[in-house]
Amino acid sequence: MASTPRQFNVWAAGDSHVGTDLKHNRKSLADAITQSEDPAKGFDWDIMIDVGDLSGNQGTPQDDEGQEVLEQYKALKHHHRSQIYNIAGNHDATGPDEPNTQWWFLKYGDPLGQHTEHSGVDPNKRPFPVQGEWDHYSFQFGNVLVLMMGDRNDGGPPVGRGEHGGYPAGAVTGETFKWWVEQVEANPDKIIICVHHHMLKETTVGSGEWEGFINREADGKYEWHYHGYCKDGAPMGASYLYWVDGHPDAKAFERYLADHPGAIDLWIGGHTHTNPDDVINGRSHIERKWDVNFLNCCALTKFHGKPSLCCPQSRPLTFTEKSSELLVRCYMHTDDHAPLGWYQPVERQLKLRHPFVMPS
Repeated sequence: MASTPRQFNVWAAGDSHVGTDLKHNRKSLADAITQSEDPAKGFDWDIMIDVGDLSGNQGTPQDDEGQEVLEQYKALKHHHRSQIYNIAGNHDATGPDEPNTQWWFLKYGDPLGQHTEHSGVDPNKRPFPVQGEWDHYSFQFGNVLVLMMGDRNDGGPPVGRGEHGGYPAGAVTGETFKWWVEQVEANPDKIIICVHHHMLKETTVGSGEWEGFINREADGKYEWHYHGYCKDGAPMGASYLYWVDGHPDAKAFERYLADHPGAIDLWIGGHTHTNPDDVINGRSHIERKWDVNFLNCCALTKFHGKPSLCCPQSRPLTFTEKSSELLVRCYMHTDDHAPLGWYQPVERQLKLRHPFVMPS
């Protein structure tokens, strides 16, 4: 009798904006964790990838919100904090005048486990150890290499946040991009998953130029839609990874993938909050371009954004041993858009370059 193939489950989620939802008496992160672990209605996961924006602060995040993040992580009953791999989103960033760059994310997101007493991340308890720096690090499970890249929204306008808020346009350093190329080219035999808070340009819903806003053609102005309008914060690129090494609309990753189709398997991001059926200019939450799969997995928040667009959701991913197919499902964490639980209309099977090998 043939045995059932073994599976490995990755929970992709993000944009919990805990401070925003807490103002409405909702615990966005804790609720999602509790639902995932529900033995009757939840789902299995071996690790969680969080694509950023733990904070909902429109200025710079502070310790009170960090303490709330830690409190909500206490909802974990069958998993532990070190099974969650974090990257910084634009709202997690420090301001240009703060002396300790990205202190809040380093203290509470802490991907390297350097501040265990605050974050609860113990590097010795990581199911898969990390290598690299806080804003570009990797880990591997089986034959899957995960490249995690934090958003660098911390340098002041126009690249980073200023006094008016989160400055949504995505950014990475030149060092991060160089590291990414090196990792991709050194691992052609691996299934490669890349993670950044933002999606690449024109890959998924709302990821094109000016697609973060509504264009009021009558007066030529833009108004808030997916993102807040900050005129000195590169609003054209508010919905995608716009800055690389300080260069605007750099398209460094996009050009590389166009020149090397199929170089990676999957790009996971978030940032643009909307319902799972939303399509803008022919692009939904899951698309394929340059022989690469792209997935916008967010968001867990219900209140950080337009009420008509925010409906808490996440994407559990299932890898099956010896299979080159990846199952991506959508879990609704409230009944705002559809009944709480699995939302099958957007379920997808994605093609991987290699059959999956289970971790030993």
